[in-house]
Amino acid sequence: MKRRSMTTFGTAVVLGALVACSSPSEVEESASENNEVEQEQSVRDELNIAQTAQPPTLDTAQTVSAVALDIAGNIYQQLFQLDGNYEPQPVLAESYELSDDGKTYTIALREGVQFHNGEEMTAEDVVASMNRWLTVSSRAKELLDGASFTEVDSYTVELTVEQATSDVLILLASQAQFPSIMPKEIVESASADGFEEYVGTGPYQFEDWQQDQYIRLVRNDDFQSLEGEPSGFTGEIKAPTETLTYHFVSDHFTRISGLQTGLYDIADSIPLENYDLLEEDESIEIESVPGGTLTAFFNTNEGVLSDEELRHVVLAALDNEEIMLASYPLPELFSLAPGYLNENQEQWATDAGADYYNQADPDLAKQLLEESSYDGEEITILTTPDYNEMYNGSLVIQEQLRNIGMNVSVDTFDFATFLETKDDRSRWDLFLASTGYQLTPPQLLAVTPEWAGLDDENVRSGLMAVREAASQEEAAEEWANVQQYLYEIGSSTVLGHYDAFVAVHEDVEGFELFEAPVVWNASIKE
Repeated sequence: MKRRSMTTFGTAVVLGALVACSSPSEVEESASENNEVEQEQSVRDELNIAQTAQPPTLDTAQTVSAVALDIAGNIYQQLFQLDGNYEPQPVLAESYELSDDGKTYTIALREGVQFHNGEEMTAEDVVASMNRWLTVSSRAKELLDGASFTEVDSYTVELTVEQATSDVLILLASQAQFPSIMPKEIVESASADGFEEYVGTGPYQFEDWQQDQYIRLVRNDDFQSLEGEPSGFTGEIKAPTETLTYHFVSDHFTRISGLQTGLYDIADSIPLENYDLLEEDESIEIESVPGGTLTAFFNTNEGVLSDEELRHVVLAALDNEEIMLASYPLPELFSLAPGYLNENQEQWATDAGADYYNQADPDLAKQLLEESSYDGEEITILTTPDYNEMYNGSLVIQEQLRNIGMNVSVDTFDFATFLETKDDRSRWDLFLASTGYQLTPPQLLAVTPEWAGLDDENVRSGLMAVREAASQEEAAEEWANVQQYLYEIGSSTVLGHYDAFVAVHEDVEGFELFEAPVVWNASIKE
């Protein structure tokens, strides 16, 4: 068995057939037909994917939940999506033109694309979908405030933004809270809680959601794929497997044993205490990519830790190595660094704020606590057992803070309830989250007001300076200033950087791990 670090992108397996015919043209035609028949007959009709938690919704504009976005990515497509080099490429868009002042994007749409309900996608669907995203997505509201889409003609839309910035297409193409294109009538029927129908243009369509059990998707036989080698979320999609079933398996032992016995073909969020066991199993491959950061978020709005002095008491007490070892048991599976973005992404890598990072100084913390106004008030850490790293790290932080004299409790919920409770800021003081890497600083949850409540004019102006910078060097300097400020006010802290792991049965072909598990080209031979 080998662990693979994914840096290249493959294609799905296509099985050929040899046919004896009387002419070259007949040979090609017959071989093509038999290839399709052979592929359908020789590939198992279902892939079973074990997810660590049930998604709170499949309304992509409203969620940063990885499990939700992973599943929904099969149902919906975007105007632009990321290729394997993290560059935005047209998907439902055909092309675009940018005005000289950088404020108007004229986007030509692909013609003849059908929704799962049989209707053709036109500009009115795109305008309705994108304008809802601009008002519902917390990232879109913050970073594209004042933007709007309008219809030019049936296959052309126009996006206008208030300020020219360098990241507009990246925002449209990003995975987190991605803008799904769906029929206008479904968009208009959406309530505050989201949709009752899940209809997109993607390679798979929604069939069934059994609460606390599974979501089942079936192949969209009318799907119109792009051409070209698969790369990231772009390129050719073959959808060789008829059915994708996403099982919600919060118990880590059940998820792993199900993979080993063949009940599941793919399993996400591998408990790292089982890493060595899986590595020894010749029938399992572990695939990895740089995943993100385990981050602690503080309640800066209300409660005990709305006091900046007390947040600095906590920063002084945190021993990040101890926290990360509890969350990721093998030292080679994580690293310590204060940066919020991928350390391999050189433009944004910075040690700004390092003086506040991983201080692991309980004596200093006790001194600061003694000098503060703290009077034994309870500090509530919010967590979920559905993600081991979040739960285990929370217990370590509880112990570290108790050791310096703080009164700390831990409130535990399933993942969906955790997300709901997080939005009620009267119910928590601190929470941990394993947050995937973003392409640009303004997309980080640490600076998104609706995530943990940080609403700070210095952060907003600093991020705008990043987006409007005249060069990459200037943008990097502006981001370093923002990161330094985040640590100075103690709004959050990176605890460490982790790799993301997905375990895949060796019989699965065509699976790729990119920003998310890409399963639409995956299959298993009969």
